Amino acid sequence: QVQLVESGGGWVQAGGSLRVSCAASGRTVSDYIMGWFRQAPGKERQFVARISWRGASTYYTDSVKGRFTISRDNAKSTVYLQMNSLKPEDTAVYYCAAGFSFGREEKDYIYWGQGTQVTVAS
Repeated sequence: QVQLVESGGGWVQAGGSLRVSCAASGRTVSDYIMGWFRQAPGKERQFVARISWRGASTYYTDSVKGRFTISRDNAKSTVYLQMNSLKPEDTAVYYCAAGFSFGREEKDYIYWGQGTQVTVAS
């Protein structure tokens, strides 16, 4: 089992940058594929990005490609999501998740953090 805690959310103006982090504890984080999801007000939670065990493979949803970068530091048991050129439509609660498959759906991930709010002002 692994526990996930997100941090680093906040308020930023459109065009700005933020980095959110996900600290893992418990079972070795390198055992898991890690993903980021987000949920905007009134909308379903959606996939944002995922990264393979050693970080060699990444995948992004189309709306964030070229702007967001997912990375991991297994020695620190931490996963990051660097968000650049932020847009108001990026406003959401951002969740990290851990699983064993290369999925883009919530059912593909087993463990979830509590989320961190990201607000992008226009």
